[in-house]
Amino acid sequence: MSKALVIVESPAKAKSIGKYLGQNYVVKASVGHVLDLPPTKLGVEVEKDFQPTYVIIKGKKPVIDEIKKLAKGSDSVYLATDPDREGEAIAYHLAQAIKSAKVPVHRVLFNEITKKTVLDSIAHPQEIDENLFNAQQARRILDRLVGYKISPLLWEKVQRGLSAGRVQSVALRIVCERDTEVQSFKAEEYWSLHALLEGSIPPAFQAKLIKINQKEAKLATGPEVEDLKSKISQQNFVLKQIVKKERRRNPAPPFITSTLQQEAARKLGYSAKRTMQLAQMLYEGVELEDGEVAGLITYMRTDSTRIGAEALQSIAGYIVKQYGKEFLPETARIYKTKKAIQDAHECIRPTSMDLPPERVKDLLKKDLFRLYELIWKRTVACQMAAAIYDQTTFDIEAGPYAFRATGSILKFSGFIEIYLEGRDEANAEDEDEEGKRMPDLKEGEVLKLNDLTGEQHFTQPPSRFTEASLVKTLEELGIGRPSTYAAILSTLVDKKYCEKLENKFHPTQLGKIVNELLVGSFPEILDVKFTAQMEDKLDEIEEGKRQWVATLREFYQPFEKTLNLAKTHMKNIKKQEIATEYTCEKCGKPMVVKWGRHGEFLACVGYPDCKSTKEIKRKDDGGIAIQATITTDEVCEKCGSPMVVKRGRFGQFLACSKYPDCKSTKAISMGVACPDCGKPLSERRTKRGKPFYGCTGYPNCKFALWDKPVKDKPCPKCQAPFLLAKFSKRDGQKLVCYKKECGYEERVGEAPSS
Repeated sequence: MSKALVIVESPAKAKSIGKYLGQNYVVKASVGHVLDLPPTKLGVEVEKDFQPTYVIIKGKKPVIDEIKKLAKGSDSVYLATDPDREGEAIAYHLAQAIKSAKVPVHRVLFNEITKKTVLDSIAHPQEIDENLFNAQQARRILDRLVGYKISPLLWEKVQRGLSAGRVQSVALRIVCERDTEVQSFKAEEYWSLHALLEGSIPPAFQAKLIKINQKEAKLATGPEVEDLKSKISQQNFVLKQIVKKERRRNPAPPFITSTLQQEAARKLGYSAKRTMQLAQMLYEGVELEDGEVAGLITYMRTDSTRIGAEALQSIAGYIVKQYGKEFLPETARIYKTKKAIQDAHECIRPTSMDLPPERVKDLLKKDLFRLYELIWKRTVACQMAAAIYDQTTFDIEAGPYAFRATGSILKFSGFIEIYLEGRDEANAEDEDEEGKRMPDLKEGEVLKLNDLTGEQHFTQPPSRFTEASLVKTLEELGIGRPSTYAAILSTLVDKKYCEKLENKFHPTQLGKIVNELLVGSFPEILDVKFTAQMEDKLDEIEEGKRQWVATLREFYQPFEKTLNLAKTHMKNIKKQEIATEYTCEKCGKPMVVKWGRHGEFLACVGYPDCKSTKEIKRKDDGGIAIQATITTDEVCEKCGSPMVVKRGRFGQFLACSKYPDCKSTKAISMGVACPDCGKPLSERRTKRGKPFYGCTGYPNCKFALWDKPVKDKPCPKCQAPFLLAKFSKRDGQKLVCYKKECGYEERVGEAPSS
């Protein structure tokens, strides 16, 4: 029998599928996309119906050549790339690449990498979905048009290397607007008043003042509360009404891409990007204890909450076996998807209920296991019975004052036995209510007042976005799609438009400037509703309801007009000079705030005759403060003056404090000697900002390392002068000998959670 060629994206996926298909199939990985728009030019002929020019991605020609060769020797080709827009685009481009082989080409979709699914999909191949490909192509061209047309403007007006993105820039706007809300927020004082009461049966309980003379109790100051306390303490407290009811709490739906990213951020501290990397590994397959390779979860890019009938039956069986029949609802829970989608996919769930977390724990790295356990628990919980609470509410009257006390006792745990959904901002009152048992009193009882306590509060500003809440907001607003959230959030930080402080997004000064310019010049492109509508149009292209060229034309005509206006009217930050109260210490002239490649700085207006500059930072109120110069013990080799720490394009360095009169500079030593020439090693950065560690004797000595040398840590095996601190998301942190031939390594600790 002739061999068939199966093409997937990744080597891991190829390994898993290859074990299922056997010797009559050759499985080859394309390692992602093979064709794309050119990296150095627009690559889209706008006047010719936006015809794209695709080129072979750098390094992919040998891959394409091998695939062509394998295709010619096969009786059929199966394109088994991921079942989404990107996967369809890869399949489409691969099909074009192997046309010359004149061999039947089929499209197969694997919602999960299990033997049953793989064999069934191969037995029932499909055609390439051109609508799906056109949706991806339209998105790619849209993003290219926005990026390649607007980014050069930012280079001209702000600094080189900046980028604008159709969705990324809207996400930045959302973060900046939240920052403005936080900065402009004025906290207001308010108070609450609580009575500690006791009835005929213990225990005593707390009740909160809710109304005064039938109106909502609004307490603004401490003196007001003290005055009320003296009045209320004179009243008789009567239990006027008792309301007892059973409250049910239902489980959250199974995971889709966005909710998985949110929950992994809340519960595990993973970034959206890290979550998707780990989910990809779980989907593509891991080796089990018997040597079998199996995908542990279904495809991780999905908007569907659907669970297949066979999986539902399997989950139900597991629940009954592990927890008992009372934990299974009468009928399977069916969850509605938020919007109409092509529901070919299922939710993100385990592929087999025979692989509980405890069985695979020793086979998975810590981060992989934690994500798998999260998916497992959420899936099982979503098909379990509701949690049942007994809730009791006391309404109490004290003359014109109304108090309320509420307690809630868990009567039946239901799904909470295994899983409870995380929250972005927990409701403290709801949390306090749970587990609080109320005494079994009778209506009409006169209660004893034990204490009255006033508590001061202040209104809180809106919370800054976390990974979870930003993903949730993007989803609610229809900005981007779940498969793009990880890239959007990563780009905001990578481009230094935002920084994450205490796991929350703060826009940088650069981010604020870029946002201000883009919103001012491209109000429609940066409009949330416009961007959401464009996402809907892309979905309609995917569904065959809209033509992709017409959609691009609708977008581009007004965009081109706006772009031409922006070229003339966008503010030039490079040329902008903002007056300050500071004067130059050298010539006495005023100093102004200017913008450079490293951000804002103070410069003398006497430039170029006076080149005096100072580093500054922004204060909370928006004002500026001069950064203190960090003086070191190092002495300038040319003039003998102290050396100070400066920040430059390639990282920190030492500079003479007499600059610009003396321009001597020196690398900051790491305290580790170069093994080739003995001079100190120092940390530096590439043009793209990636750190590396090189000899200060460069260019005479070109010794360099990507991993950080560890001071005073020689290799115990070969006595090399130092070890390297090496980190990988798969293996965590370890120390290794810098001499590869030695091979020594030692574990430092587990991989961090994000």
